[in-house]
Amino acid sequence: MKDCRKNKFIFITGGARSGKSSFAEKLALKKAKDRVYIATMQGLDEEMKERIALHKEQRGPSWSTIEEPLELLFALKNNDKKGRVLLIDCLTLWVSNKMMKGHKEKEILKAAESITMYSAAAKASVIVVSNEVGMGLVPDNKLGRDFRDIQGRVNRIFAERAAKMYFVVSGVPLEVKK
Repeated sequence: MKDCRKNKFIFITGGARSGKSSFAEKLALKKAKDRVYIATMQGLDEEMKERIALHKEQRGPSWSTIEEPLELLFALKNNDKKGRVLLIDCLTLWVSNKMMKGHKEKEILKAAESITMYSAAAKASVIVVSNEVGMGLVPDNKLGRDFRDIQGRVNRIFAERAAKMYFVVSGVPLEVKK
């Protein structure tokens, strides 16, 4: 039986600055001319505002950008249509944003489940980017360890539901799940 999710829901992970976002954008360019970038980064300081502006400039005018730091399911539902690709970048900031707003682990994991269930059945192709946080140092404080643990669980939920998964290492994408 053919998998109806084939190439429709893709999860991309890897380390910081590994080339995940660039790879995701290249995949999106191949998938559709109608592209929506769902950004979770918030311009909380000047450096972050500069990063946001640079990313928008690098993507160019062929992308629509939606800044949604918390309600990813809402953003997906409101922008889902056949012939479109939705790129969420990134889950790592989404989890951090949720935690900083006081959301507890169970609530975050439930939201991740809902997002993945919707993404697997969406009319649009959905590409999701997230940092792999379990391969580095053990954080030296409880908040850092809690974040790492929740992010790891969120990543597992996305990896399980995605039709395809890539791990990007030093700019090289490795297909982990076909």
